[in-house]
Amino acid sequence: MLRLGLVIAAFVALIAGAGLLAPAPVAAQSGDVTIEEALRHLDQARELVDESARIYAAGDADAAYIAARNGYLDHFEYVEIPLRVRDDALTLELEEDFARLRGGIEQGSPATEITAIAAEVQDGLDRVERTLTSPGLAAPLIAVVSAFTILFREGLEATLVVAAVLGYLEASRNRQYRGAVLRGVFTAIAVSALIFAVVTVIIRLAPVQREIIEAVTAVLAVGVLFWVSFWLVAKLDQRRWMEFMRAKVSAAVATGSAVALFAVGFTAVFREGLETVLFYQALFAFGQGLEIWLALGTLIAAAVLAVLAYVIIVAGRKIPVKRFLQVAVILIMALSVAMMGNAVRALQELGLIGVTFIEDFPRLPIFMSELLGIYPTLQTLAAQLFLIAVYVIGGLYVGFIAPRRGARRQSAENATTGPAPA
Repeated sequence: MLRLGLVIAAFVALIAGAGLLAPAPVAAQSGDVTIEEALRHLDQARELVDESARIYAAGDADAAYIAARNGYLDHFEYVEIPLRVRDDALTLELEEDFARLRGGIEQGSPATEITAIAAEVQDGLDRVERTLTSPGLAAPLIAVVSAFTILFREGLEATLVVAAVLGYLEASRNRQYRGAVLRGVFTAIAVSALIFAVVTVIIRLAPVQREIIEAVTAVLAVGVLFWVSFWLVAKLDQRRWMEFMRAKVSAAVATGSAVALFAVGFTAVFREGLETVLFYQALFAFGQGLEIWLALGTLIAAAVLAVLAYVIIVAGRKIPVKRFLQVAVILIMALSVAMMGNAVRALQELGLIGVTFIEDFPRLPIFMSELLGIYPTLQTLAAQLFLIAVYVIGGLYVGFIAPRRGARRQSAENATTGPAPA
């Protein structure tokens, strides 16, 4: 597992450097301001908006007002020149948001209200960058891989569990219950899709600040991804889950109830379905503008899973499951690192975590930045590096140090007890 830890670090470094594959913004000129110049002013406006909210919360309203005013007059007004040509309505919306921010500071509004307005301005500035730039090549590729990885990993585990359940029925000569189990499986898939749709609608219509929803979703996703990604924990969890499912199948068969077997099939898939819903909500929240590529990755994963399900369940063939899961787990780890950065950034926008910008740290294009969770702040990068360190050290311990300790312990026990009697 030494190689596993190194591969994790190398993969994360690779995707972090993928921004180099993103083409530079179109150099088309609008008025006297090029797109490149507009993006530089956009970054400076972002920093000043963050600064104004932070200074206001510290009690200096005058300095906060100056920062907010400078963010608009000295920087965003230059962004307006190319933006107005592409989206005049968005331009007017940002003008109003900046005016609300300055007005709130002047009127002495509560700090929480100023933080919320600043978060709205930041969200608008992100939409401005999406309007002025294109995704390039790397961002769509990462979006496809991310969506594929989530569904494939969860779907493969569900497929293995269902295969084990059907195999048990076959071995115990209870084939008549296969239909009930499969109906439970397909119902779980349908219910999971319905939950995703309902949650999406609720998030869009909920009278709650969008940043709060994003922060909660990202934090939950990081926690669950951390739990399911660590390969040893995932392996042990899968073994306990398989044993639990076999016990449920045995009990259901003993009752002779098709409803009980339906519940077994439903349960086998629904847990993975709920995890998938959570992961996809976080992925779509931070993949705005790339929805078509996320959908493509989902469709590819569904097609691959359909083939594997046929091979495993219908044809009864064995596949290199361990190899599949190892690759998927590494990708899931990388995805959790990206979600960590997005979670911290969302908490920063809510004013719950401080913001320390790193000077001269290159800001990735918005599409790449949100997919990878990489932002030029000390807090986001520190959180990501910490999580990477946890994965690498944990992988080295579980795959390299622990086996050696076990081997030494076994050798010591053999030396103490001596050879077994003939």
